[in-house]
Amino acid sequence: MHMIDPVDFAAERMRQQQLLFAWFSPSFPIGGFAFSHGLEWAHEIEAVKSLAGLTQWLTDLVEHGSARQDAILLATAYRTAVARDNAALTEIIDLAFALQPSRERQMEATVQGKAFAQLIAATYEAADVISGQAETATAGGARLTLPVAVAIAGAAHRIDLPDLLLGYVAAFVANICSAAVRLGVVGQTDGQRAIAALQPAVAALAGTAKKLTPDDLGSSALRSDLFSIQHETQYSRLFRS
Repeated sequence: MHMIDPVDFAAERMRQQQLLFAWFSPSFPIGGFAFSHGLEWAHEIEAVKSLAGLTQWLTDLVEHGSARQDAILLATAYRTAVARDNAALTEIIDLAFALQPSRERQMEATVQGKAFAQLIAATYEAADVISGQAETATAGGARLTLPVAVAIAGAAHRIDLPDLLLGYVAAFVANICSAAVRLGVVGQTDGQRAIAALQPAVAALAGTAKKLTPDDLGSSALRSDLFSIQHETQYSRLFRS
């Protein structure tokens, strides 16, 4: 039996963790700061106006809404990328694009997806990039959403799927909390309290989504979806979604 050198294993884990820290850092310029994911309209009509309300809003997205959808799409695209099935990957690109419930959410997903893919290609080498995946992602063009772009990059750089899911969902929550702070829904400390409160739900989703398939897709966080539509006609606003 071949034994893995503990030093090599530790170095590989550190390499993966460094990539995750970089990719999901607020300094990774994919434009996430410009989107509130419908929270701005929720703030406008006072549907979310406290730490408790923000925490419940985020919990619903992680357990029943768009964060769960994204995690399933990411896991499915990752497994497809590892299998080098470009036809199936194209179908996932189209499915993820079609599942966006509003024009603004579609823009939110694709603007960040395209930016993420371009930044990875420009700044991170992957000598073992899976054959054809870059071409498939490019062919997806304006349809490439963020969870699928992250999946392709994660597979190409051999990042473990559970870690990739954890980083993605944690960043999703942190970005909405940042929007909540800028909107004045909560202060900076309560923004961090919301992130801390969501840690068990984020970890649970990362643990289960790795085994889920497109058959498990389905969102019941209807207010978030509807508010993203209503935000399209909001007169005075800070965010693009």
